[in-house]
Amino acid sequence: MKDIITKAEILLEALPYIRNFFGKTFVLKYGGAAQVKTELKESFARDIVMLNFIGIKTVIVHGGGPKISDMMQKMGKKPSFVQGQRVTDEETMDIVEMVLGGLVNKEIVSLINSHGGKAVGLSGKDGGLIKAKKKLLRNSAGTGTEEIVDIGLVGEVVNVDPQILNTLVYGGFIPVISPIGVGPKSETLNINADYVAAAIAAALQAEKFILLTDVPGIMNKKNAVVSTATKGKIKKMLSNGTISGGMLPKVQACLMAVEGGVVKTHIVDGRVPHCLLLELFTKEGIGTEIQA
Repeated sequence: MKDIITKAEILLEALPYIRNFFGKTFVLKYGGAAQVKTELKESFARDIVMLNFIGIKTVIVHGGGPKISDMMQKMGKKPSFVQGQRVTDEETMDIVEMVLGGLVNKEIVSLINSHGGKAVGLSGKDGGLIKAKKKLLRNSAGTGTEEIVDIGLVGEVVNVDPQILNTLVYGGFIPVISPIGVGPKSETLNINADYVAAAIAAALQAEKFILLTDVPGIMNKKNAVVSTATKGKIKKMLSNGTISGGMLPKVQACLMAVEGGVVKTHIVDGRVPHCLLLELFTKEGIGTEIQA
């Protein structure tokens, strides 16, 4: 009987959060270990279905870099990167679109649907969702003069038209989006999924933007997780070098979302089963929350 009462208390603890979030939109960037390990994939899918059943509208943006590299190597093509960005010629772009829009996207859709959800797969090309432009890198290379590096069909978001997403979420569907956009000449462009998710969250004026990562959250100089931070505090941590390396694009994406009107953003450890429920429906949470 004691265990049953404990379960009831857990449900009651979640009640205020469920009430506050009912009818709101959450945008999630899905990647890392949560997208690879079977038990974590199942956990994520069940969390998403639960969120929708309690009245939270969810939109998912996914990556798939490791699977793209694996497929390239199987096809005899060596992956190449500049400043962490994949050099993307036309052949590589075909592989990117095949892996993201086909293999990865449909796996996520099928998994959510197997748990009772109504997921629909699409890319930024569908319904004019993502307009983009080519991304050019700047490199001084220690020469003192800046040079522009063209890395091919890599893009950055110019505009998000959320009409197709609004139609889907208000119809009870869960959009699952691969981060591919359309350039000014109708060319297909590969875009960083963190930035795509942030731009979509801003366009939808989402209540929350949540990034699943392979770290516990943003760490301070004492190597402890920063549970809550304002936009100003995060900018200070960026300027003094506390935040660096692979966390940079994720934090920059969170700032983009907050500055675009998203109420709160979260960086959550996707290696923890049911990380979404723990972050959203408990007082303590498990990651880093960023707000204006």
